[in-house]
Amino acid sequence: MEKTQIIILAAGHGKRMQSETPKALTLLKGKPFIKHLLDTIDASGVCDDPIIVIRQKGDQLKDFLGDKYTYAIQAEQLGTGHAVMSAKDYVDPKSGIVVVLSADQPLVSKETIQKIVKTYKESKSIVTLGTVLLPDFEDWRKWVLHLGRIIRNEDNRVIGIIEYKDADKEQKKIMEINPALYAFDSKWLWKNINKIKNKNVQGEYYLTDLVKIASEEGEKIEAVQLENIIELFQPNSKSELEVLEAILKTENKDKAF
Repeated sequence: MEKTQIIILAAGHGKRMQSETPKALTLLKGKPFIKHLLDTIDASGVCDDPIIVIRQKGDQLKDFLGDKYTYAIQAEQLGTGHAVMSAKDYVDPKSGIVVVLSADQPLVSKETIQKIVKTYKESKSIVTLGTVLLPDFEDWRKWVLHLGRIIRNEDNRVIGIIEYKDADKEQKKIMEINPALYAFDSKWLWKNINKIKNKNVQGEYYLTDLVKIASEEGEKIEAVQLENIIELFQPNSKSELEVLEAILKTENKDKAF
């Protein structure tokens, strides 16, 4: 059976949380973001040895999680593409599938991870990604306005992802959002990741650019629409975290979501 390797991007700072603690250790319902995600990965049964990408001074994360996991160092924060590249040497060569998740995705479900991997295998795609279709940007959804938009062609096929800061006025109106959940063919990933350029507003190497590269090469791209849109919520500040905590306390979660 084809082995699946999960890479978790956890090199983010906690500055917008007004904390010296790494963002991955921010508490939600009394448990760090990354522990929520690791418990979910464990429950999914998809991968039992995730690689965690941390920054150069990532001792807090390592001290908290212990030596159970493999850690890759992202020496400089040059974007998500650069972070994944930092993990390349730690990926088992037998891994045919590389799944990329972010440590600040505490609400991603095991069903979503399983579905993305299952869809990838069944569709024989080069890239399978999650998407979220929002009804609007009201209520808590205003907090995800800054996320990337899914670009589709006239045949409704995904051909790219545009980051919000790089999007034009019309692209910013797109309601299909990128939750940053990906499954890649490993050989294709490592062959093409160096093609990513940093010609964007942030000056970073975006992992999302691989979707456009795959489209331009005529490779198959598959999309999985998340059913529970709250999985998209990745708190970036204390106020956003308070909003999420309030949502999770709501008795009737279906209405809240």
